[in-house]
Amino acid sequence: MSSDGLSDDDSRGLDAAIAEAEAGRAEGGIPIGSAIMVDGQIIGRGHNRRVQQGSVVLHAEMDCLENAGRLPAATYARATLYTTLSPCDMCTGAALLYGIPRVVVGENETFLGGELLLADRGVEVVLAEDERCIEMMQEFIAAEPALWNEDIGV
Repeated sequence: MSSDGLSDDDSRGLDAAIAEAEAGRAEGGIPIGSAIMVDGQIIGRGHNRRVQQGSVVLHAEMDCLENAGRLPAATYARATLYTTLSPCDMCTGAALLYGIPRVVVGENETFLGGELLLADRGVEVVLAEDERCIEMMQEFIAAEPALWNEDIGV
């Protein structure tokens, strides 16, 4: 795992994920966002919609992958998945299942998910340590502890 400075593409991808997280919060949901980029183009975006849709699986990364649509394995093999928060086991599994070789994580201070599993399986994990992501989650957790605990299964 690295925490080096982000490339221009990585900054655009993470900015898109942050915009999705903000949209999710504005809808009354959990402020976690995601984007997927292939060859410098964002091909999918999404945010946690568990509250909005009454869903058990619509985490940001899952929503993002769904919104990207059905893609061939060769496309996933060139993708970078951006997420504002360390991916949970389900979202980690989806990245592994589809062979996504690179994941950029906005922050992992408020929640540490499957980053080590991704790295152990050969996925390049980049930790951005983005203050916007950290602040957004800290504010949300302070304001909505019961909803946060529900989302992480506590």
